[in-house]
Amino acid sequence: MGSVREGRGRAPQHADVMVRRAAAGDARRLTRLVRTSGAYGGPYASMVEGYRVGPDYIETHRVFVAEDTATGRTLGFYALLLDPPELDLMFVADSAQGLGVGRLLATHLREEARSAGLTGVRIVSHPPAEGFYRSIGAEPVGTVRADPPAVLWDRPELLLRIG
Repeated sequence: MGSVREGRGRAPQHADVMVRRAAAGDARRLTRLVRTSGAYGGPYASMVEGYRVGPDYIETHRVFVAEDTATGRTLGFYALLLDPPELDLMFVADSAQGLGVGRLLATHLREEARSAGLTGVRIVSHPPAEGFYRSIGAEPVGTVRADPPAVLWDRPELLLRIG
């Protein structure tokens, strides 16, 4: 459980946020969060069009959800792969942007990675999210080149050291 503070001059809408392990029943909500993400508008829209976070994905990976404890609303989530160590997904609901939810998820990610014995986590970032990952301590290590038709743009590759 953690507290979400004010951000971007807005009053916090969610004072108490809990990070918990996702369950198969969360699949629709997580899929909706991905597909409606404002960060994937415009030229990035094709990346999430038809994207699905399925119950099978949730059951076989370490997926964690940030949830408003008062309303039960999903505010964000992330998925950590262990072998090789990589942040596969991280999304924060548009309405929760700037309220500290991403940082809360990043702190949880570090704790989860540490408990799994990882020394670092690879992040292949959505280009507009690179600044966020750098602000939590991820270091640039390269660029992952576009791979059409799946991914149409180069993406920054970062390393989040765990220790």
